[in-house]
Amino acid sequence: EVQLVESGGGLVQTGGSLRLSCAASGFTFDDYAIIWLREAPGKEREGVLCISSSDGSTVYADSVKGRFTISSDNAKNTVYLQMNSLKPEDTAVYYCAARDTALCTERLSWYDTWGQGTQVTVSS
Repeated sequence: EVQLVESGGGLVQTGGSLRLSCAASGFTFDDYAIIWLREAPGKEREGVLCISSSDGSTVYADSVKGRFTISSDNAKNTVYLQMNSLKPEDTAVYYCAARDTALCTERLSWYDTWGQGTQVTVSS
């Protein structure tokens, strides 16, 4: 069974940092693309960063360029989202999702497996 579990969310002040983890089971990273996306209250879901063996890392949200990075540890089957210089507008539920091809896409409906999400709140 393919499964994703996010962790690492929490409350942080403006300018702070958090690292989110997405632990995967039931599949091999090399064959998949993993995306971090977020959903803020009253806003549409937004792809943030994606990683795959074919594409490396791809940034979809201009607002996080230079502040967020994505990485993976294949030995641990875990993808990370390092978030620095956090702003109140980064407040959202963050999800990781996987699609069973090693090509990133911004089309969220193309991702087959989703985690349960982790809340990130940035206070001003």
